[in-house]
Amino acid sequence: MKRDSISSPLPDVAAGPHLGSPLPLEWVGMQGIALPLWLEEGGQAQQVHAWADVQVDLPDPYVKGIHMSRLYLLLDAFAAAQPLDAGGLAAVLRRMVDSHADCGSTQARLALAFPLLRRQPALLTAGLSGWKSYPVRLQASVTPQGFALSLTVEIGYSSTCPCSAALSRQLLADAFAARFGAGGIHGAAARAWLQEHASLATPHSQRSTATVTVSLTEQAELELFPLIDLVEAALATPLQTAVKRADEQAFARLNGANLMYVEDAARRVQAALAPRHPQARVTVRHMESLHPHDAVAQAGKLAGDY
Repeated sequence: MKRDSISSPLPDVAAGPHLGSPLPLEWVGMQGIALPLWLEEGGQAQQVHAWADVQVDLPDPYVKGIHMSRLYLLLDAFAAAQPLDAGGLAAVLRRMVDSHADCGSTQARLALAFPLLRRQPALLTAGLSGWKSYPVRLQASVTPQGFALSLTVEIGYSSTCPCSAALSRQLLADAFAARFGAGGIHGAAARAWLQEHASLATPHSQRSTATVTVSLTEQAELELFPLIDLVEAALATPLQTAVKRADEQAFARLNGANLMYVEDAARRVQAALAPRHPQARVTVRHMESLHPHDAVAQAGKLAGDY
């Protein structure tokens, strides 16, 4: 088919008359943009599939169409240019503001969400390991007041209820006394009885999460793995991947040695973060196996929190 020799200019509806209410808008942009990003953690590079939300402010009440393609292309170039870091986030946000000078924009914000994968070794079995995923969210903004960046990571762990453990021990102690009385106890008989009956009652435990948010400067390293290590060490019962019976037994021992309410877990993490991140926010969630609801606790605040 032969093309027409005369082509009409494409219509620009945004340049036409303003038909709506002329009001300024706090944010206009896009959500859920698929984006491949590179991370450097622990001397190793890792590509992650991220989802990006990006917006600029629109103070001019008569502008009705921002340049979304400019934001998209800037974001695409940012993802391809270098591994993700705070300085790169600040630079691309400033370019986004500049790209919308004709709209009067003075602010831009960007949120990135992605899973961070890490191979974790088993507690005891040499050579055994598996992959763990840590949900990460970065929220960055540039305003006339400067650059702000927060990093949020969700870390799974196991929690065993101290009250339930004490009640279980009481039942076991009562059953032990009923069997052996107050007289002398033969060691082998007691051991055999415990192997059969020590699970007469068991404390409830559950998969739990600690969601940690910290503020970072433009010059700061992201250091995701060191932050994860700090939290997992404080809680002492990180979730496992590949295990054999010896590893499962070691995990049971860790749980028994680290009974905790949500209050205990939140305070442990808060205390561990305080030297490096005094303004951190910690939210813990125990997905109860006793109740049909969760137990939660929060420690610390960031600027803007209620």
